[in-house]
Amino acid sequence: MIMTRLPSLSALRAFEVVGRTRSVRAAGEELAVSPTVISRHLQNLQSDIGIDLVEPHGRGLALTKSGEAFHAQLTRAFDLLRQAVHDARPIQRESLHIWCIPGIANRCLLPRLPELQRHLKTSEIILQPTLSRPDFTRAEADAEIVYIDELEEKSSVRAELLARPQVLAVASPSLRVRYPAITGPCDLLSLPLLHEESTQQWERYLRQMGLGEIPPLRGPRLWHAHLAIEAARLGQGVALANRLLVEDDLRAGRLVEVIASDVRLGGYYLIAPQGHWRDPAMKVLHTWLKSILREDGGTDASNASMLTNS
Repeated sequence: MIMTRLPSLSALRAFEVVGRTRSVRAAGEELAVSPTVISRHLQNLQSDIGIDLVEPHGRGLALTKSGEAFHAQLTRAFDLLRQAVHDARPIQRESLHIWCIPGIANRCLLPRLPELQRHLKTSEIILQPTLSRPDFTRAEADAEIVYIDELEEKSSVRAELLARPQVLAVASPSLRVRYPAITGPCDLLSLPLLHEESTQQWERYLRQMGLGEIPPLRGPRLWHAHLAIEAARLGQGVALANRLLVEDDLRAGRLVEVIASDVRLGGYYLIAPQGHWRDPAMKVLHTWLKSILREDGGTDASNASMLTNS
C-alpha cells in the first residue's frame, strides 16, 4: 500500500468548515482566524491535491463536484477523529446529558429522578425530552432513550434493549360502552381510530392480530403518542399505546383495553457511543432503567442480548 503524504491538517480543517458553512468568513470565525488565512488554506490545499475544490458563486463560493465528494469523505474522517479523541480521554463526567422521548421521560423518569440522582452520586442529570435524535459525533448528548421498531446499524454506537412493552388498543370506558360487540380484530375497523403521524402503526397492529386484508384506514392523525392517548381519554376514538405509557390510566379506569392482545411492535433502547459504556455512570443508568421499566409494565429485557452494531 502506497502511503500518500497528507496535506496540512489546518488546511483540511479549513476546507471542512468552509464546505459546511459555505462561507469563508463564517469558517474564519469558527476557527478564530481571519478570512485571508482561510483563503490561503484553500489555495494551498487545492494546489497540494491537484484539483479545484471551490468555485465562485454569486458573492460567495460553492463546492465543485469533486469538492462535494471530497468534503463528504473528509467530514466522516473528522467525525471519526473527534470520536477517537473523545474515547481516548479519561472519563471525568460531571453531568449525564440524556435525550429521551417525551412520553417515557414524563411517565417513568421524571417521578424517579431523585432516585436516579442518588444512584449516580456526583453526576448531574440533564434530561432533555425530545422527539429528535442526537448527533453523538458533535457531543449533543451522552446517551439517548428512544422507542424504535428496527435498530439502525452504526459502528460508533452501542444499543441496549430496555423493554419491549405490549401495544394495546385503548379507549375511554364511555366509548367502549357504545361499541359492545367487539370480539375480534376485524371489529376494530368499525371504531373511530386515532393515529399518530400515519396509519402504519395500526396496520402493523392489525396484521399481528391476524387480520389479512386491511382496507384504507381513516381517522385523525395527531402526530404524537401523548396526543392520541389524550384524545382516547376524551372519548374521541381508539388509540394504540404501549403499556408503559397507559398503565396508570388503565389502573385508574380512565382507559380500558378494547380487545385483549399481546402485540409488541418496538422496543425502548438505551443508545450511547461505544466509549461512553466504560463510564460507571452509564452502567448505573442502564441497570436502573431496566429495573424501573420492568416495574412499570415493560417486558423484562434482562435476558436480551446486547446489541452492538458493527
